[in-house]
Amino acid sequence: MKFGVLGTGVVGRTLSEKLAALGHDVTMGTRNVEAALARTEPDRFGGPPLGEWLAAQEAVQLGTFEQAAAAGDVIINAVAGTASLDALRAAGAENLSGKVLVDISNPLGFTPGEPMTLAVCNDDSLAEQIQRAFPEARVVKTLNTVTARLMVEPGLVPGEHSVFVSGDDTDAKAQVVRLLEDEFGWNSVIDLGDLTTARSAEMFLPLWLNLMMVQGTPLFNVQIVK
Repeated sequence: MKFGVLGTGVVGRTLSEKLAALGHDVTMGTRNVEAALARTEPDRFGGPPLGEWLAAQEAVQLGTFEQAAAAGDVIINAVAGTASLDALRAAGAENLSGKVLVDISNPLGFTPGEPMTLAVCNDDSLAEQIQRAFPEARVVKTLNTVTARLMVEPGLVPGEHSVFVSGDDTDAKAQVVRLLEDEFGWNSVIDLGDLTTARSAEMFLPLWLNLMMVQGTPLFNVQIVK
């Protein structure tokens, strides 16, 4: 399958590397290819510059947001939440039409010296905003409640633990669930319902961040006990 991954940060890189290792065709998208490749400093998590990382990924191509969206049969939005709508507009509505759009972003807002906030919450979600902006896309919210490495390697946390999906398109959700279970190895995928349920998944992030700070690691997840 062909994937267009929008975003070249740690989440986009992690997903692109995994998908390529599974034998899929992957095109990563960025706003400005030349500028992205010209950076020589490590990323904000200490990872190598994009050009150095990309040189080791023979199966991953790099293009603009528009080129990545045009190349992919499935589009993954791994852009920072507050930049997602602009990135998707740059990708082009015609390149998203009819395609499954997996939204894994979070609408996190940061003000220096202030507690973390959500740019959208309660009566709306970023996923819903994306669906309204691109009504012909088939938006599915998932993977935004775990750290990047865990998205594609759930076995890093022992036992059965859960990831969630939300979306209005039943067939699109089923396709995403197959990706999560059959290729990424998730053993508990919970369908929360229509896209309005993405609100709760996005609002989980403040709790997730507090838990990460307390535990000193992002390698954890929730288990549903009943």
